[in-house]
Amino acid sequence: MASAAAAAATAVAAVSAAFSSIQISSSFLAKPSLCCRNFRRIPLIRSSISSSSTEFNISFGSGSKETLKPKPFSEDELPRQEPDLQQAPDTPLLIPWIVRDENGNIKLQMTPPARFLHAMDNAKTTSTATKKKKKSAKALALTPEPKYSKASRRFYNQNFRDPPQRLSKVLAAAGVASRRSSEELIFAGRVTVNGSVCNTPQTRVDPARDVIYVNGNRLSKKLPPKVYFALNKPKGYICSCGEKESKSVMSLFDDYLKSWDKRNPGLPKPRLFTVGRLDVATTGLIIVTNDGDFAQRLSHPSSKLTKEYIATIVGTVNKRHLIAISEGTMIEGIHCTPDSVELLPQQPDIPRPRLRIVVHEGRNHEVRELVKNAGLTLHSLKRVRIGGFKLPSDLGLGKYVELKQGDLKSLGGTS
Repeated sequence: MASAAAAAATAVAAVSAAFSSIQISSSFLAKPSLCCRNFRRIPLIRSSISSSSTEFNISFGSGSKETLKPKPFSEDELPRQEPDLQQAPDTPLLIPWIVRDENGNIKLQMTPPARFLHAMDNAKTTSTATKKKKKSAKALALTPEPKYSKASRRFYNQNFRDPPQRLSKVLAAAGVASRRSSEELIFAGRVTVNGSVCNTPQTRVDPARDVIYVNGNRLSKKLPPKVYFALNKPKGYICSCGEKESKSVMSLFDDYLKSWDKRNPGLPKPRLFTVGRLDVATTGLIIVTNDGDFAQRLSHPSSKLTKEYIATIVGTVNKRHLIAISEGTMIEGIHCTPDSVELLPQQPDIPRPRLRIVVHEGRNHEVRELVKNAGLTLHSLKRVRIGGFKLPSDLGLGKYVELKQGDLKSLGGTS
């Protein structure tokens, strides 16, 4: 207890000494608005080191409004000062701060401590940010989720959403098999829709809503995007999607399908097929896609798409041969007549004569039958145009190019 009392007495003595060393500015005393109040003088804090308790003798101003009116100090109440203190410039009133330094010693300074200013600044900023966060949270909680009217949902479903399609068509579009093979799977009871076996290929389904399983594997909710290619078919390849065929046109797209997952993550691979067919010995332009509707529009006779072939002939071609080809021939019980027949000019790098033959019906082996009926021997046959789309001259054999919207329009179909 004695050591604690001694320490307290020492601290009080240091504070008393600090206050006694402060010199009051003359300008502070000269301003009546600041110091002309009727206050009783507060004696300095005194302490007795020998006493065990510390007492603070502090008195405050008192009186009524009349007694507290401004009244200047008398000459005998003014402290002793320098002769030229009355002419000193005005200085602001400074409030002393009693703080401890890094060593724990008490010192007096005229400005607030830095940590006090930082604490006030941080406390003010934190409170403002907290209020903003609370306001934003309340605003989010009160904001209702957007709701669309029945009319807007109906308009979206009628104009943008794909309507339900036949089950066999959905399976073919998803790349399971061809439409005919998909129908065989459905008839065999190997397809279930929403947990029930479906034996009707005409059943309308929506892959995004209905749960469809084929051979125990679930069909993806997302259908592959529609793709379109123009292929320069080489000789010796057939236009068949059968897995047993070693030289199928589809084998030319193996690299494209292998890299599909990297270019289109999360989407199933498309099942490609040819639009129409070219026999194994015929080369040239053929369209490859996974869009069944597009293929149907192009191959249907109502489209009346013209197809241009270049036929290389063995031997010589006379005028009577051209007349015989233009008169047409019977194919499968139907008389087929070409749109035009033309003998191309001779070229130095191509010694054999060539014929340009344009047809629109596209019967099986139609051009070959026309040439054969005219008494000519066919050396090679190449298709160079379908509708308004021509085979690119720089497209090599076995190569393909992806078609754009303008190309699809020139072909006579849209995506």
